[in-house]
Amino acid sequence: MNRAAESALLVLQTVQVAFLLFHDWLPLGPLNDLRAVHTVIPRRELLLTTAISSVSFVLTLAFSFRYATASRYPGWLIEWMWISYGLLFLGELNAWWIPYLLRRSPTRAARYRSLFGRTHSFLPERNGITPNTLHVLLHLATLATLCLLPLLS
Repeated sequence: MNRAAESALLVLQTVQVAFLLFHDWLPLGPLNDLRAVHTVIPRRELLLTTAISSVSFVLTLAFSFRYATASRYPGWLIEWMWISYGLLFLGELNAWWIPYLLRRSPTRAARYRSLFGRTHSFLPERNGITPNTLHVLLHLATLATLCLLPLLS
């Protein structure tokens, strides 16, 4: 097993789990706007969304740490990572990059402006959407995770 890839994968997974668990709950300066999120999304719905969206990744991270000292990850765990992070990346593409680059979605653009309009971003607006820095970092971490998975076999 490639130890450098394994270490990088553990760091990336930890960052992604931290994002999923905390980005709507802890103030991160200009990277998030808790007031906007908590105004637009009811607390109960936000709790449920956080729990549902993070459970698979928390378990994946726990099993990754569990098998990190083994000679290799079990096949089922690698498959689980491919499925989990593959679906996450497809969701990120659908939620952010397809509307940003290819297809106008006025309803989504309005929602994103209300949730993320006051957060830091470095990309220009396209189709009414400006991906904020925090989400861009998550998406890059997801892509990097998928790029590292072949090195574990």
